[in-house]
Amino acid sequence: MVVAGIIAGPLYVIVSLIEIVSRDGFDPRRHAWSQLANGDWGWIHSTNLIVSGLLIVLAGYAWKNRAGLFLALYGLGMVVAGFFTADAGRGFPAGAPETVPLSTHGLIHFAAGGVGFVGLIIACFLMRSRLVGTLFALAYVALIAGGGAAWSLLTFTAAVIMVSVWITATSLRLTKSGRSNSPRTGRKR
Repeated sequence: MVVAGIIAGPLYVIVSLIEIVSRDGFDPRRHAWSQLANGDWGWIHSTNLIVSGLLIVLAGYAWKNRAGLFLALYGLGMVVAGFFTADAGRGFPAGAPETVPLSTHGLIHFAAGGVGFVGLIIACFLMRSRLVGTLFALAYVALIAGGGAAWSLLTFTAAVIMVSVWITATSLRLTKSGRSNSPRTGRKR
């Protein structure tokens, strides 16, 4: 099932990018991708999160190492975030107020994402991809610290695309090598 990791990254990114260009009022400089789960077509993004997350869980299992466990945690975070949508706001979807109080759904969405992101960062480090893990961690901190500023949203978007490519490339590498990593050491057998 390592192939699930090859599919998951492009699936999440491509569907999200199609949504961005096709959803009226969505501006990636003002809105996080998670907000695409709101409105009449929000079910598409929720489904994208759930399906991509499940594929990442399968890939994590197939990696057969400790990094795979943490990758699966990231996938699980995506699944939970797909069921609990981020709050609308900043005028998206059309008619949404600029600011809204944080709902229980929104809180669970952010908590699931946060736990998943930490799992992803750990997976990167365990796979000796320290640069990817560090850049993603910095982008996540920037997202939180930026308070919705365009630079923080765009930086995090770039980081999501980067880790999606990383998951695909790592899964592809494991598939081509014909070997998984040892569950105990993370080293090639």
